Amino acid sequence: MKRTSHAVYETSYHLVWCPKYRKKIFAQEGVKERAERLIREVSEEYGFEIIEMEVSQEHVHILLSFPPKRSIGEVVRIIKSVTARELFREFPSLKKRLWAGELWEDGYFARTVGDRMTREVIEKYIERHREVTQGPVQLELKLH
Repeated sequence: MKRTSHAVYETSYHLVWCPKYRKKIFAQEGVKERAERLIREVSEEYGFEIIEMEVSQEHVHILLSFPPKRSIGEVVRIIKSVTARELFREFPSLKKRLWAGELWEDGYFARTVGDRMTREVIEKYIERHREVTQGPVQLELKLH
């Protein structure tokens, strides 16, 4: 579990996004390594935890945890905008390969990831919570 001043959380998100036109820009010497370092630097600066990451020739896969004050879209936008700006600055030839001058496709894939906290466990918790009629009660989650 992680803590902020106003939250206790345990989150994991599998995120995937691609360069514009699915161009294999990470095959260019040094681009993949620099993209990985930039993603790590941005994540550290913003308090995101990289659990696992792979930058392949035409897309990025990342398993990431971040505080619930941030939306998934906001986190992806932060990483994509900083990496695009820096990669274009450091590798000017990328702009020529990407006609619109944009590094990343607009969209992304996101999936929440859990270990023991499955949809079924949460449904049962909510069902049990519905049955409570006397004041606020903290129900115990049974993870079996």
